[in-house]
Amino acid sequence: MTHLWVRAEQRQNERRVGLTPDGARALIAAGMTVTVEDSIDRIIPTDQYRAAGCVIAAPGSWTGAPADTIILGLKELPDDGTPLIHRHIMFGHAFKGQPSGPALLARFRAGGGTLLDLEYLTDVDGRRIAAFGYWAGYAGAYVALECWIAAQNGGICPPVTAFDTALDLQDELAGHLDGFDPYPSVLVIGAKGRVGTGASDLCESLGIVVTKWDMAETADGGPFPEILQHDIFLNSILAMPGCPVFVPSEAKTLPRRLSVIGDIACDPDSPYSPIKVYDRITGWDRPALRVHDDPVLDVTAIDNLPSLLPKESSEDFAAQLLPHLLTLGTSQDDIWQRAGRIFEAHLATV
Repeated sequence: MTHLWVRAEQRQNERRVGLTPDGARALIAAGMTVTVEDSIDRIIPTDQYRAAGCVIAAPGSWTGAPADTIILGLKELPDDGTPLIHRHIMFGHAFKGQPSGPALLARFRAGGGTLLDLEYLTDVDGRRIAAFGYWAGYAGAYVALECWIAAQNGGICPPVTAFDTALDLQDELAGHLDGFDPYPSVLVIGAKGRVGTGASDLCESLGIVVTKWDMAETADGGPFPEILQHDIFLNSILAMPGCPVFVPSEAKTLPRRLSVIGDIACDPDSPYSPIKVYDRITGWDRPALRVHDDPVLDVTAIDNLPSLLPKESSEDFAAQLLPHLLTLGTSQDDIWQRAGRIFEAHLATV
């Protein structure tokens, strides 16, 4: 019998979850055992999982689960160096040259476990089967606009906090934009994808005109001086081999209108990052990194943006993932087998 264990997230401000109570009911009805760790931070209360028939466990107790248990989480594990014996479904951030990747993979090698990376769960055509992209784009556009507003007022973006609903976020932002005429000009790269669509939708809901670029507009590899002629640039393209540079390091001192970069894809420590004016992520407490003073250039690069909208993003992602969780341990689990082969290929490089 397949046993799925939903761990409590340990990261500050992380309230999302990859399985809803309704999803848990479906898994249990299919013959699975579902354990959910208690969490006071998770957007969905523990009692709803208990009512769905889940076994409730203490936070962090997944470490003592039987070796054949599959552990479901979202963000990083405790960085304690212990060997990892289980199969983990999570965003590992270990396959694209990230500095922390080798250490994580070494822990899996030491324990004999497996990383089934959510970013690498794909169908036969290579398309991701579940992603937080839309809400990452929506929230990323919000933070970038708040950075622009703060800079226009002579300051830097204050801390951000989660919203109960997307409508609450939109209403607050509309109030902050009141009085600005014209609104900022925004360029979105990756506008046809989930992330770019979310970013564009928020901007357009507020009456902001968006220049939408995708593969056709970036196919020549650059340079892209048009980016510097917009107030805000939103990057929705993942850092991958062959990705062109959208903002070179010298852009800080070039003539430009650009004052805010929202790197929603957020891979500053990847050698393939298309934005070369910054080198580290930002956080909820300090959303903006000022990389140049005169004229101002701020970068925002928060790596858990969908947590600003934990309810919508959790429900959306869990609905995408559930049909594939139902195939765990069955003859139809080709997506999971493919993810396992990707892990083994990267493990061999450590």
